[in-house]
Amino acid sequence: MDPKTMTITEAAAALRKSELSSVELTEACLRAAEVGQTITSAYVTIDREGALAGAREADGRRKAGQPLSELDGIPLAVKDNICVAGGRTTAGSGILKDYRAAYDATVVGKLRRSGAVLLGKTNMDEFAMGSSTESSVHGPTRNPWDTAQIPGGSSGGSAVAVAEGSACGALGSDTGGSIRQPAAMCGVVGLKPTYGRVSRYGLIAMASSLDQIGPLTRSVDDAELLLGAIEGRDANDSTSVELRSDWGLKGERLASLKGIRVGVPKEYFGQGMQPEVEASVRQAIERMAGLGAEIKEVSLPHSEYALAVYYVLMPSEVSANLARFDGMRYGTRVSGGSLENTYRRSRGQGFGKEARRRIMIGTYALSSGYYDAYYLQAQKARRLISDDFFRAFRDVDVLVGPTSPLAAWKLGEMQDDPLAMYLADIYTVAVNVAGLPALSLPCGLAAGLPVGFQFIGRHFEEGRLLAVARAFEEAHGRLPLKK
Repeated sequence: MDPKTMTITEAAAALRKSELSSVELTEACLRAAEVGQTITSAYVTIDREGALAGAREADGRRKAGQPLSELDGIPLAVKDNICVAGGRTTAGSGILKDYRAAYDATVVGKLRRSGAVLLGKTNMDEFAMGSSTESSVHGPTRNPWDTAQIPGGSSGGSAVAVAEGSACGALGSDTGGSIRQPAAMCGVVGLKPTYGRVSRYGLIAMASSLDQIGPLTRSVDDAELLLGAIEGRDANDSTSVELRSDWGLKGERLASLKGIRVGVPKEYFGQGMQPEVEASVRQAIERMAGLGAEIKEVSLPHSEYALAVYYVLMPSEVSANLARFDGMRYGTRVSGGSLENTYRRSRGQGFGKEARRRIMIGTYALSSGYYDAYYLQAQKARRLISDDFFRAFRDVDVLVGPTSPLAAWKLGEMQDDPLAMYLADIYTVAVNVAGLPALSLPCGLAAGLPVGFQFIGRHFEEGRLLAVARAFEEAHGRLPLKK
């Protein structure tokens, strides 16, 4: 088997049996990454020297019979809004184009302690604001299934790295679907954990009540393995949670889905969905029924407000979080002759169009006279959306539906129509608003491009969510890598 096509689980087994060395595996990924830079541009930076040094150390530990974990020697990529000490961390923005992180994010520190090999940083929409990985200061990333198409966003670089074989797995961040949507469009698995399960320390904040770090992988098993490595309470992040024993990941395997109650929200099949996407998702639901699942239609009556709620709350938090990038304390400085003009020029030239748009929307929503009408109302509606999920989970174990109403669209097609791009998030944002865990895996093709099937679970019940998704994946099979 070609090393770069292996799942993490397969690669770990090959390393254990000495059928493969970490250096060989890392070299295969690095070659794919370097070739891919001329085709897909998944990476912002590739750390060849550091990756090979880490691989040699991993091989030495394994030879001595002292591997650190299942991830020891496994090459992984990290989204460019997650800090890696000493390396560039730009968040895809011109205002941070020269920034080098002074410390490791908590998740990166955990990966290092597990022995994982860090290949480099992956491309993303600026400050994670986008659904196409086109707004990066480093230029767009392309979908390996068809390089004329977008890869999804904002974790597009991470999804592409996994899909093209230039990393065995990757970390992304998900604020409104930014792990699940590119996973869907690139034909890989993307897991957004419950809010608070994974520390956000060292993640450059976009919207702090919505952001969550999670894995992109080639299989459900790999997603569980990576989540297990990065989860847990962190004193540096007050929103992270001490995990209870019954929230653990046990690698549960289901012989069938008999006894599993699967809810299908009727609101998740509305106008605007690509017919081939709907057909693939409905076929996937039928396959679950064939595996013994009890399929029940459920209602999430306030889901129609989720997109509007998200696009008030998220820009409001963006406005607050990005205020620090003023050319004085943080970010690139463009002198303007006076303090106010320096602020204007630094922010005006440092931020791209979408970042400026969201800052202005958020500042307006938080301003005197409008706070109650917009931000406060959105917070009230947020509670109603969460309550809908709570009621639905009284009757079902998981919810399923499309990850995105569309397969990947052409590069540039929606850049001048931000509202159309926002609508592509219609089935993912409610999960972040409610803080729930959700996973996307491939379920078919639409016009030759991957379609994502979304599984949504109860708070902190990732174990059951992964078990159900794994049973579907084992019956349905995985999509091949594309390059």
